[in-house]
Amino acid sequence: MTTSLQRLLGLGGPSGEVATHGGANRRNMLLLIQLRWLAVAGQMATIVMVEYVMGIPLPIGWLLAAPAGLVLVNLISAPLAARQAEVEDRSLMIALLADVAALTWLLFLTGGAANPFAALYLLQVVLGAVLLAPVYAWALIAVTTLCFAGLGLHSRPLNLPAAREGSLLGLYLQGSLICFVLMAVLLVLFVTRISRNLRDRDAAVAAMRQQTAEHDHIVRLGLLASGAAHELGTPLASLSVILSDWKRMPALTQDADLDQDMATMRAEVERCKAIVTGILLSAGEARGLAPQRTTLRTFLSDVVASWSRDGVAVDIRDELQDDPTIIADPALRQVLGVLFDNAVEAGAGRVLVTTARMGDDLIIAVRDDGPGFAPVVLKDWGKPYNSTKPRSGAGLGLFLLMNVVRSLGGRVEASNPPAGGAEVRLTLPLSALSPKDRP
Repeated sequence: MTTSLQRLLGLGGPSGEVATHGGANRRNMLLLIQLRWLAVAGQMATIVMVEYVMGIPLPIGWLLAAPAGLVLVNLISAPLAARQAEVEDRSLMIALLADVAALTWLLFLTGGAANPFAALYLLQVVLGAVLLAPVYAWALIAVTTLCFAGLGLHSRPLNLPAAREGSLLGLYLQGSLICFVLMAVLLVLFVTRISRNLRDRDAAVAAMRQQTAEHDHIVRLGLLASGAAHELGTPLASLSVILSDWKRMPALTQDADLDQDMATMRAEVERCKAIVTGILLSAGEARGLAPQRTTLRTFLSDVVASWSRDGVAVDIRDELQDDPTIIADPALRQVLGVLFDNAVEAGAGRVLVTTARMGDDLIIAVRDDGPGFAPVVLKDWGKPYNSTKPRSGAGLGLFLLMNVVRSLGGRVEASNPPAGGAEVRLTLPLSALSPKDRP
């Protein structure tokens, strides 16, 4: 069956966003449409069986109006539900009222309240209680009650043949059995699907809440880091000025040891200022620095060259076919620095950075020869403070790494390769690093 025909009939599996009430309603509407097709098939089969197998004359022309009307309702509502992202409770109420109207019409022509299939009203009530807001559910109860009461007062009795009049109780019991089986099957089908929809919605809501909590956590960390960076900026500037003055004092520069110490102090102060500048940049604060255009190979080479630790070798395996122009994003520089630092802390002696391109995405894989990630770290990957390190605050770097890459539109995956060690794979859209997307 083609996709367009499935969409027309509403037979495609419910899909889409379920985190909102309207999104869940849309899935439930598609499920109602599928159940209505089953109801139409059951009604047609029952009419044919009663008329031609059991030999009970029925007003077939009038009875067929009910399944025909339900088919029309499905043909109208299925394309609408497929195009809409959300469905209101009112639309579900109208759909259930259409089913109630069709059932009432069939019962009116076949004995009214005495028909054993009148119990199908309870199926409509159960569906309304599960799908609708309480006000609509109670309204549906009132409607079905009025319909049942009206059928008790006004209906067309069945024209039973003389041979069937003596077995009226048997016919009623047979109809009750068929009605029970039909209700049980439909309820099981419906409730199991609704339960799955609810589980999907709860999972989506939980994921959204987790992401919101993580974003709040990042905001608090960003405010704390930004405030600390501003506070550190003043004493660092003062130290830089003092060291510059000392450099011009002959009494100090003539002492070789003091001159070397001052050079070391100036280098450390400049390093601290660079760290503070990076923190402010990550917080999104202006520093008066123009964005630097570079190429991807040059950027990665600069990152590796600027990061150095004794006894640790960082190699680059270049699998790029070209060398695209990018903006030297300091946030991405910090991400790679965090990965290198974690590899060293884990005991790695060699780090391999592999770069490749897959379509419009840049792939950066950072692999080390350390012991690999602990299973608990891989299980809760991306959560704050997820680390086996004993010190306080461990695991925060990987958490911030995840969110920096996510803010660039990418994703992060971690694994322990069969050959040993640990590997973190960054997938970034090149458009996020492209100069044309930056001011």
